[in-house]
Amino acid sequence: MHDIRAIRENPEAFDLDLERRGLSPLSAELIALDDARKGAVSAAQAAQERRNALSKEIGAAKKAKDEARAAQLMAEVARLKEEAPALEAAQTKTVNALNARLAAIPNRPKAEVPEGADEHGNVKYRDWSSSRTQLLQGRQHFELGEASGLMDFEAAAKLSGSRFVVLKGQLARLERALGQFMLDLHTTVHGYVEVAPPILVRDDAMFGTAQLPKFGADQFNVPVTDWALADFFGFADSSSAEDVRIVFFSSGSSASNPVPLYMFQFKRGGNWYNVQSRSGRLTFTIDEINEARQELGRRWLIPTAEVPLTNLVRESILAEDELPLRFTALTPCFRAEAGAAGRDTRGMLRQHQFNKVELVSITAPEKSDEEHERMLACAEAVLKKLDLSYRVMTLCTGDMGFASQKTYDIEVWVPGQQTYREISSCSVCGEFQARRMNARYRAKEGRGVNFVHTLNGSGVAVGRALIAVMENYQNPDGSVTIPSALQPYMGGLNRIEGPNH
Repeated sequence: MHDIRAIRENPEAFDLDLERRGLSPLSAELIALDDARKGAVSAAQAAQERRNALSKEIGAAKKAKDEARAAQLMAEVARLKEEAPALEAAQTKTVNALNARLAAIPNRPKAEVPEGADEHGNVKYRDWSSSRTQLLQGRQHFELGEASGLMDFEAAAKLSGSRFVVLKGQLARLERALGQFMLDLHTTVHGYVEVAPPILVRDDAMFGTAQLPKFGADQFNVPVTDWALADFFGFADSSSAEDVRIVFFSSGSSASNPVPLYMFQFKRGGNWYNVQSRSGRLTFTIDEINEARQELGRRWLIPTAEVPLTNLVRESILAEDELPLRFTALTPCFRAEAGAAGRDTRGMLRQHQFNKVELVSITAPEKSDEEHERMLACAEAVLKKLDLSYRVMTLCTGDMGFASQKTYDIEVWVPGQQTYREISSCSVCGEFQARRMNARYRAKEGRGVNFVHTLNGSGVAVGRALIAVMENYQNPDGSVTIPSALQPYMGGLNRIEGPNH
């Protein structure tokens, strides 16, 4: 979210930053929307101030027994009262229009971010080589996994469709070991606080980290069911979700009450029956049902633990002494991969469900660049401990994420594809997300209340780490050597045997 005041103060700089991200100038449009907002707010305030003044004049006129004057003033108050809803609606409309437009614009890139249209404009920041002899080619992870019988895409497709996998036996344990190893490293060495967050979140949380509204098609959501509404209204029933429905009942109890009424029905023995709630109510208005839907809200399956971890500070004012806050979590992540048709369809590289260890930092503005480098080093430490070759890329303006000011991608070497593939992305977002969440801190020495800066990074993607370990530690017989850092998590096992053992 952008600060309209900053845009007003320097519209040229704002437009230049957007141009670096491939967007047309928008400052004039935004300032015009803000002018409309200001006009609507001023009109509503002026009308209210006039009503307040008239109320005093009416009192004075009545005290002076000037009934004609009092009646004239009261008529003007009545007119202003009638106009008030329209003025309030205009104010709400202009505020919403400005906020919606601001919410759809990506973050401004830092000055040092390289310019480019896509991944070809990314610039190598540094690299690191394994102490082992690097494999330049080999079998891909799915070839190794399917040959051993421990990676089953066919069974997953029967259960859930494409872009899912079933891991078994030692491979399932290796994936679990990777996640536990990363969590232990980040909590005991790097000072992150482990969090076990919800993986279903509300719209507000997704908006706060900027997955909504722009990227709704990339997410999985859980709608409010009739069963959930029945539970909300207090029906004492244990029916399944398929055995509850809301049906139209009547147009009201009388001609003076024509509001449409609805009731809940429950299925018993193949037949539907009307049921009263525990409070004895049988019917509900559509407004009551819609308000309940609003209260319950849909829930989104998190695309990354960045969403719940960052939103831990939403709508709060922290003390500067509390900063930085550093959180980590190992969670399942869910992505619809709406724009990935035909890409990485084989194997585990691009899944609808995967596990990831997330890193999130909340800092004061002057510390966020330093924290960004620190977070990158923490993610790199995972790959160094696993002795996997990688490179760090600074993403260009055309390739970095919507909420990011600057992003480093860590790309690990995968010999099966004979290339580097992203395994971690570490971004500094400045106050972009904090504005959307209203997350602030009270600065010391009388510097007021300011927005925090937020950062997030993968520490790292567990599934992709599994791929990298399998392909880099593969042996000619199809077995996989387990990196020494993981062996304590594998009960001392040092090798996953190939198909011939």
